[in-house]
Amino acid sequence: MPVNMAKIIPGIARDFRLIDPPPGFVDNPYPVYAALRAHDPVHAIGPGSWLVTRHTDVLAVYRDTRVSSDKQREFAPKFGDSPLYEHHTTSLVFNDPPLHTRVRRLLLGALNQRAIARMESGVLALVEALLDRLVELESPDLIEDFAARIPVEVIGNLLEVPHADRAPLRGWSLAILGALEPAPSQQVLATGNAAVSEFKRYLTGLVARRRQHPGDPQVDVLTRLIQGEVGGERLSELELLHNCIFLLNAGHETTTNLIGNGTHALLTHRDQWQRLLNDRSLIDTAVEELLRFESPLQLNNRMSTAAMRVGDVDLPEGSFITLAIGSANHDETVFHDPERLDIARKPNPHLAFGQGAHACAGMNVARLEARIAFGRLLERCPGLRLRGTPERDPRLRFRGWRTLPVALD
Repeated sequence: MPVNMAKIIPGIARDFRLIDPPPGFVDNPYPVYAALRAHDPVHAIGPGSWLVTRHTDVLAVYRDTRVSSDKQREFAPKFGDSPLYEHHTTSLVFNDPPLHTRVRRLLLGALNQRAIARMESGVLALVEALLDRLVELESPDLIEDFAARIPVEVIGNLLEVPHADRAPLRGWSLAILGALEPAPSQQVLATGNAAVSEFKRYLTGLVARRRQHPGDPQVDVLTRLIQGEVGGERLSELELLHNCIFLLNAGHETTTNLIGNGTHALLTHRDQWQRLLNDRSLIDTAVEELLRFESPLQLNNRMSTAAMRVGDVDLPEGSFITLAIGSANHDETVFHDPERLDIARKPNPHLAFGQGAHACAGMNVARLEARIAFGRLLERCPGLRLRGTPERDPRLRFRGWRTLPVALD
């Protein structure tokens, strides 16, 4: 008997629960998102909690002054009185002014266009060294051996973390961010709390040494954060430690997943790999399209500070709003043929880096890393192909691969 999709699709939208998604959602969430956009674009996912899936509505929430990024109310029942709660309510991304303004101003001063231009030669040398090693490996994994190593080194350089101390950084980052999933297990919470505590202990010593021997604040972000603005406020010790952790976490997750997702997308859409190989002038639009097609950050959150209308739904003050970035970036009313990878797509108003006051402060660093990584990978490994079966990271908020085995023919 034929399946009646007209009945099934509204049912998928009506019954969708973020804490218990349907089978196959982790591998391919986009059909479910399409059903939600069509049938229930502002979808209730719990008492006082809503999932917003259309591009227009996500963008409107990002830009609305009646929403807050402060997570104290949301995270208190989730994390309790714990290191994770302390971290995620002190870092830049989950705060409102004045803390958000102070930290963001300091970071943007260190990540301006001149600073990024100075970084380029170092990122290029790093990528070349990683590729030198990659081509010698018998069974290379593009995540472990390439994508994940780039941001750890770049952020390590920005904070001037000694190379000998960088081994635990990725593990700490994954553990801390894993606790942000919609329904983390007790083991995930325990591992995340331990990672925050260990990371703080390490940074306490690093900060103490940097206070004694400051670096150049034009290139050393840690020194810049310690010294603060000339004649202005400085961060407290706790704010300083947690925003250093945030820098690593944000930089690591975005870039690792951008490079991993992007490589997988290009290798499974071989015409686009060949197109970029033939025309390197498309590298900038390719990076933007890869950000749209498989957004590293799929979900973001806000809380309404006043009654507001989103789409056709009236939300009361204090509503929790989950922004489905992955859905917004596949909205057929904004992107022509959104399920098609098109590395020359223009215009491309994707929301992978957010919008408004909380737009990603390190977006141009991530773009630099991706542009160099994809460009050199194409140059050095034009015959790159998938080998074996990749393993998907099952997280919903962050979309990426745990393993991506490749062959370098």
